[in-house]
Amino acid sequence: MQSSENRNAAIIAVARFLGLEPGEFVAVAWSFVYFFSLLSAYYMLRSVREAMAIMGGTQNIPWLFTGTFVVMMLATPVFGWVASRYPRKQFLPWVYYFFILNILIFFSAFTYAQRNDLETIWIARAFFVWLSVFNLFVVSVFWSFMADIYSKEQGRRLFGVISAGGSVGALLGPLMTSVLVVPLGFQNLLPLSAGLLMFSVYCVSQLRRWAEQASSEGHEDRVDTSKPIGGGALAGIRLVLTSPYLGAIALGAAFASFMGTATYIYMAQLVSENFATTDEQTKIFALLDASTNALSLIGQLIIVKQVVQRFGVGVSLSVLPIVSVIGFAILTVNPVFIVLAALQVARRSLTFGLGKPTSDMLYTVVSPEEKYKAKNFTETALYRGGDLVGAWVVRMMGGLGLSGISLACVPIAVVWSVIAFWLGKDYKRRDKAISNGQAV
Repeated sequence: MQSSENRNAAIIAVARFLGLEPGEFVAVAWSFVYFFSLLSAYYMLRSVREAMAIMGGTQNIPWLFTGTFVVMMLATPVFGWVASRYPRKQFLPWVYYFFILNILIFFSAFTYAQRNDLETIWIARAFFVWLSVFNLFVVSVFWSFMADIYSKEQGRRLFGVISAGGSVGALLGPLMTSVLVVPLGFQNLLPLSAGLLMFSVYCVSQLRRWAEQASSEGHEDRVDTSKPIGGGALAGIRLVLTSPYLGAIALGAAFASFMGTATYIYMAQLVSENFATTDEQTKIFALLDASTNALSLIGQLIIVKQVVQRFGVGVSLSVLPIVSVIGFAILTVNPVFIVLAALQVARRSLTFGLGKPTSDMLYTVVSPEEKYKAKNFTETALYRGGDLVGAWVVRMMGGLGLSGISLACVPIAVVWSVIAFWLGKDYKRRDKAISNGQAV
């Protein structure tokens, strides 16, 4: 009896610390595990992707980003068409089934080529492009689903905790890769990733059941995911271009992508110069990812909820661009590997630990069509457009070196910080209008 009471008291204490209210524990647990499985699956392969980029020659990385952007632009209207005509509860699992099939196809291709001593460079390039598309699509769909089943008030409290599930997966995924890649070979990690992604489908079904029950109990601020969204296949582009709020979100995402690509290319060059084999390069990238995601976890569990509640969404959004201003300024005068590695880990950990959970809160005050189509366009095609521009700018300005590219990033980060503060104000305005039953 005493043991049961102590256990219940411990659960209540944990729930209070994490900001959970009665009736939310099961849903948050499934959301946590869902994101854990999703990012474990991705991060087991992300380090492989970086090694694939080096296999094709670091001088060709801009072409890989070009291919990624083209594929993303082709895939975005297809997703918009599916979202317009089929209920989310139907098409969400099929998104994951599609990518699981892709993983198994790549596994077969790599295995066949290696057993028959065939060249794998074009398979490697295709894998790089595919995984870049896979990552943004499945994560964007995940957060659109979260914005559907949780109210805007719940989003402010719970998205940080849910993000932590992804960070745990993003931490364990590269750690598993760093341990297994050398003895097993990178291609044998693919079936393990597919299994984790399959479990995500089961999590979707559990969350869908919870959301339907919550809707039947009179929670009007949740969206019915059993109905198609409607609208056109290209509505996401139109919504971003015609809404200042969505346009500002998109511009901030493009700036973040540009700066991330610049640091990525120089990091790839340095790793290729210092580590000879694909498996060794994969291991180094995995360790960098593990460091990033360990810091992200702290931000998601402890920091983001406190910052949002005490200082607001605008301040939380602005932390990453402000740190970017400082980091690139330091890199301008001291362009060495240790500074670049520190900046990359700092920026990416802040992105996932603070910036991403907060930016996803921005979509809790928009329509279902905007949550899926505008968000998907921003976080897929437009984000990869930032990658594309960043990659070719770095190539064209290669004579300036890391120092010159870093200097160019400083004013971009300053503008980004201004956009972040404005978004925080407009989010607050929209939140107030919705609470008062007004149009936004």
